[in-house]
Amino acid sequence: MLTHLIRRIFQTIPVMFGVTLAVFLMMHLIPGDPAQILAGESANQEQVETMREKLGLNDPLYTQYFRYVANAVKGDLGTSIRTNRSVTQEIFDSRFWITVQLAIIGTIIAVVGGLIAGIISATRKGSFADISLMLVALFGFSMPNFLLGIMLIYFFSVHFGVLPVAGWGTVEQMILPAITLGTVGAAIIARMTRSSMLEVIDQDYIRTAHAKGVSDRIVIYKHALRNALIPVVTVVGLQFGSLLGGAVITETVFAINGLGRLIIDSIRAHDFPMVQGTILVCAVLFVLVNTLVDITYRFINKRIDLN
Repeated sequence: MLTHLIRRIFQTIPVMFGVTLAVFLMMHLIPGDPAQILAGESANQEQVETMREKLGLNDPLYTQYFRYVANAVKGDLGTSIRTNRSVTQEIFDSRFWITVQLAIIGTIIAVVGGLIAGIISATRKGSFADISLMLVALFGFSMPNFLLGIMLIYFFSVHFGVLPVAGWGTVEQMILPAITLGTVGAAIIARMTRSSMLEVIDQDYIRTAHAKGVSDRIVIYKHALRNALIPVVTVVGLQFGSLLGGAVITETVFAINGLGRLIIDSIRAHDFPMVQGTILVCAVLFVLVNTLVDITYRFINKRIDLN
């Protein structure tokens, strides 16, 4: 286990370099000059050049990149061009935890809803319940986040008036964003659970358990489900990353001040350090979650050797 963790830590190093390099280059390809934005539309060329020199934007791209990486290794993600505050402070003051809460709640909805729907569909293959749940899953998988969020706002906030339109903090404010974010994941997990369960149910040891008189509940939940969870857990780990990406759209639709809106606002303002720092934090979080998923394999199936 320890060897596996050390190996995963070393594997994340090139991933982090790749993420920072990709984001760094993409930000510099976006039209517009952050020095011009900071100096103001009425600033003359001399003032703009002074601002560029102050921000280090006149240095070659490779110099700017390696300077950023060297500072990031020391925990310094730079200073926001837009707010003139530390990027680290801006991210971790509250926005990071809001997005993490949204992603966790969305993941819970996706896992619980997906597992229940997948198990019911697998154990009642070909029935009305199976067909209905898979149609709902197809609908959830096909529905874009922003459209689902707008529909939920219209029905539950505008039409019925039972839930708030936007914001984050109260239980009522969390319901619609979490459902919006978790629906696609629930659909994917439901389809994966159904497929995996059907494959396991046809195994000889399941038929043997039935022949011995073991109850259906024990066969399904103790034997079949546990062995069907390996591919499902993999999907859950990957979906967490998708949820972090989906949070950008969801937070924008519901006016939630999390990392998603911070990224959008920073891109509009050409705030390079903030965008790079925010995406780097999300990438690290995604890698940590997938490492936990790998460890979870060992608890689900003792025969799996992580080393």
